[in-house]
Formats: sequence, C-alpha cells, structure tokens
Amino acid sequence: MKGTAAVLAAALMVTVQGVRNGDGRIVLAVCAEETYPAGRCAFRITAPAAEGSVRVAVPDLPPGTYALRAYHDENGNGQLDRNFFGVPREGLGFGNDAPVLLAPPSFRDAAVTVGEDGVETALTLRYWISP
Repeated sequence: MKGTAAVLAAALMVTVQGVRNGDGRIVLAVCAEETYPAGRCAFRITAPAAEGSVRVAVPDLPPGTYALRAYHDENGNGQLDRNFFGVPREGLGFGNDAPVLLAPPSFRDAAVTVGEDGVETALTLRYWISP
C-alpha cells in the first residue's frame, strides 16, 4: 500500500538455563528501555518450568533493542518472592547474563537487539537461597 508502512514483527527465542527444578513457571519479561527500570514491560511470557533449561518464544516482537529479565516462579504466585532483606528466594536472571549486584543491571547490560529476522539468545538463572 502506498503511503503506509508495515510494522514488521520478528520472533525472539530465549533459552533460560540453570532452572533448578520443574516446579511452577518460568516468567520472561521483554522490556523497552523506557519501561525497564520500573519493571512494567510490554511483553511478558510464561512457560512451564523444567529442570535444566526452558525455551521461551516471544512471537511477533517489533524489531528493536530490549532488556530481558526472567525468574522462576516456583510457587506459582505470579511474583518474584524475596526474603526480609530483599534477596530473591526464586531464581532470577537477565539478558547477557548481566550480573546482579545490589540492584538489577543496567538496560544496556541486559539488552539484546532483535532484527527483522528475529534472534536467539540465552540467559542463566541464579539462585541465592537454597530451597
């Protein structure tokens, strides 16, 4: 069509590694830079957990740069549980295996670029507290 631009969409495939058991679900958030710090990401996909690794597909994602964050919702309550000191009780990971120090990594450190042909990447969950 003349005068209109088609919005192309691609697929993002993320392998979430280091899943300690098959309880609950893996939750993957795909965040644009402006929404990343607040955690209000436009794309949130869940998949059943499986010990070892879980592949999560995000279809129809507009090309762009997105930060990835994933957690293992072991008890199925829909949130990342933390202890009294704020330490996650469930596995947590970010794109590029960006390190978590006293705060989540920067957008730049956790970001991947999705082109028109899509992209495949992996991240590893970290567990700070034993079950």
